[in-house]
Amino acid sequence: MSSVIHSLPPDTTLPPEIGDASAWYGPDLRGRTDWIAHLSEAEIAEVESASSELAKSSVDLTSIDARDFPLPTLGPRLQSLLEEVLSGRGFVLIRALPIERWTTREAAIAFLGIGVHLGRLRMQNAAGHLLGHVKDLGRSSTDPHARIYQTRERQTHHTDSCDVVALLCLRAAKSGGLSNLVSSATIFNELHRRRPDLLRALLDRIETDRRGEVPEGGKPYFSIPVFNWHEGLLSAIYQRQYIESARRFPGVAPLSALQIEALNLFDELANDPSLNLMMELQPGDMQFVHNHTILHDRTAFEDFVEPERKRHLLRLWVAPPNARPLPEIYAERFGSITPGDRGGITVEGSRATILFDATS
Repeated sequence: MSSVIHSLPPDTTLPPEIGDASAWYGPDLRGRTDWIAHLSEAEIAEVESASSELAKSSVDLTSIDARDFPLPTLGPRLQSLLEEVLSGRGFVLIRALPIERWTTREAAIAFLGIGVHLGRLRMQNAAGHLLGHVKDLGRSSTDPHARIYQTRERQTHHTDSCDVVALLCLRAAKSGGLSNLVSSATIFNELHRRRPDLLRALLDRIETDRRGEVPEGGKPYFSIPVFNWHEGLLSAIYQRQYIESARRFPGVAPLSALQIEALNLFDELANDPSLNLMMELQPGDMQFVHNHTILHDRTAFEDFVEPERKRHLLRLWVAPPNARPLPEIYAERFGSITPGDRGGITVEGSRATILFDATS
């Protein structure tokens, strides 16, 4: 962080600072373990039993719900952990599923089953994938149709287009690929104290590139403020690279000097180790993150040469029925603001599907 801190008198017309559990600082959490949950042998046995029965059934995996994956003990615990994600700290790390004794397909079915106990699964791309594969496919962020999770580059702090994003680590990288979380509420508070003039700029609409995944009748970008205050709740939506790449479209103005200064300070705060929390996801770990109050990042990584050892995470986008209210403007990106039926990527002709490999 810069040693020079600018400040202005408090702006009482801004939303108030956030004082609940979602506004945390990384150093306060590094020495604690209350954000890490461990599965018992009995809970793992429930997952394995439910996975085995589901794999043998003729049920369409794209339409399963909690009834198709009974977890009599773990299910209620997942609801309690979800409450912490939605209304508390904003994230939880659950370790560790015994994926070393499962095939990739078995791990995926277990993850899908756990996911539907939290809410409805949403499509993550134009191909309709409900199960995402976070893996280097040799692509580059300079490709306007590539998503950064398909590369080995650093992702930078961002939010996904859903209420909750879930990750299951199958294999870690040779080096790097660490997860980094930061509270968007804490960034908001710091901006509120340091530069309320810049904070106000982030409460105005700003265009963000859809990266070629355009809904029918929609523009190739959406226009939503970074910070949104609605019914007493602060929600954030952010991806700096896609804000910048949206400038390529006709009718989208270059970023103003004020916007650039605001975005730069936002990024500086997100990257500050006195705010964020770094963690390493190990095989079998599941991470659940609330996109409205947390930004997530992944460091660049070096992978193994052998294909079977390459870094590989599975991802779910989840719409919990008990999610927070969102302002109407979010429908531009989430398709709807109805809890349990919002978020994801929907384009003309897209249809929900599940792939058990990472070829696209």
